[in-house]
Amino acid sequence: MSIGRSLYAATLAGVLALAVSPASSQTLRYANQGELKSLDPYTLNESTTSAHLGHVYEGLVARGKDLKVIPALAESWETPEPTRWRFHLRKGVKFHNGDPFTADDVVFSAERVRAKGSNFQSRIPADAKVVKVDDYTVDFILTSPNPILTALWATWYIMDKKWAEANDAVAPTPAAATTPSYASLHENGTGPFMIESHQPGVKTVFKVNPNWWRKPEHNLKEIIFTPIANPATRVAALLSGEVDVIEPVPVQDIERVKASPNATVLTGPELRTIFVGMDQARDELLYSNVKGKNPFKDVRVREAVYRAIDVDLIKNRVMRGLSTPSALMVAPEIFALSKDFTRPKFDPDAAKKLLADAGYADGFEVTMDCPNDRYVNDAAICQAIVGMLARINIKVDLLAQPKAQYFAKVLKPGGYKTSLFMLGWTPDTLDSHNVLHDIMGCRDDPKDPNRGEANLAGYCNKQFDEIADKVLVESDTAKRDQLIKQAFEISMKDWAYIPLHQQALAWGVSKKVKLTQRADNMVMLYWATKQDE
Repeated sequence: MSIGRSLYAATLAGVLALAVSPASSQTLRYANQGELKSLDPYTLNESTTSAHLGHVYEGLVARGKDLKVIPALAESWETPEPTRWRFHLRKGVKFHNGDPFTADDVVFSAERVRAKGSNFQSRIPADAKVVKVDDYTVDFILTSPNPILTALWATWYIMDKKWAEANDAVAPTPAAATTPSYASLHENGTGPFMIESHQPGVKTVFKVNPNWWRKPEHNLKEIIFTPIANPATRVAALLSGEVDVIEPVPVQDIERVKASPNATVLTGPELRTIFVGMDQARDELLYSNVKGKNPFKDVRVREAVYRAIDVDLIKNRVMRGLSTPSALMVAPEIFALSKDFTRPKFDPDAAKKLLADAGYADGFEVTMDCPNDRYVNDAAICQAIVGMLARINIKVDLLAQPKAQYFAKVLKPGGYKTSLFMLGWTPDTLDSHNVLHDIMGCRDDPKDPNRGEANLAGYCNKQFDEIADKVLVESDTAKRDQLIKQAFEISMKDWAYIPLHQQALAWGVSKKVKLTQRADNMVMLYWATKQDE
């Protein structure tokens, strides 16, 4: 055996040793390419993390198997007037430590999720008032109508006020925190599972909550989550039966897994859009050899970068056909008028001319930030983009890191620390407004401090924001779609962002396991059933 093979075997053995538990049909072993660092449900607005924490925490609402909003900790709600929502809370629910769930916890969670350090501040408008009517009734009073308010809340998880106060966990834990908080290492939710042990980035063991208020649809007693970053190791663990579910399956291994006797691959379209952004806010880029100015502030440079990226090549060679190139920052399933848009053509010659016209005929250097364990083939996509931009004389220094380090860097408090980056986004609302507001809205808006919460590029167009605000309050679907279309037309003229594609889902699943696959790519194991060993 070669040294390389010996190292590989040792790595695989080590990973599988972490994953293995005593054989039981009631233990489900799950592996993902990324880590679970913080258990604080307000630290990182990222769907895989939210899915993990959705096994232990719950919101007032949830999303069903068809992604429709359904009651959860709130039994029902109504809007007595356009700017007031009233929620009737579920009685008899207890947190994992036995504390009763009441309106106090909702009011507390509403304040905590909007506090400094939370990555979920846009879940509730900053100027909204959250009022306890009685122990099981809460009013949300808005300054303007919001017909899709609850669409944001499936991943706004409710925390125990008493527990947070007792454990010095009132403040949310920022993604860039260097010291773990109590809430980042412990949980106290109301959900179907409790966390028995948590080794950040290594292993997390979930045990069933015997006192869950809802009738379980799963037959599990235990979930063991182990991150396996190496794709080959992850697939080997699935095929050997050492793990039951993996996500994602590398595109090059899909047919091999399907042909195996032990496992199969669940595939389907995903609503996430993968895109590239450029820092348009700073007067000088943080990571570039250009001093005294910012090339990306010039619309010609942004257009040049856009036209230099060949999304069809990425689709065919990197994604092996399992991606859908996109003209917009949302999936076509989310916006009915997506068909009215065409992606600008790949044209490196035009890109070179645009750079020359902008004064960068010899190009420039810039660092690109990219995760290497978050999206399907993320590092390979970024590497391909590095090569494409090299052809128009833009030299890119690629900094590809695990998602924990990547998000900690680009989301640093006090500023977004990136010059060029790749990111993926699934609108939590499954609605275009989320992208218009969170990704593309102007940052630092005193009237709406949550606008642009995930706008790492610093794109800002006031006319665009005015239209986005109209989208939020417009209840007529046809009129609303036209407003969304206008907003996207503006952003495309500005070459604001570079949408690449919607990736395809590929979950590896043991043939002993039945699992529901949702297009938001959230692996919710409380719907999983496993046959006897």
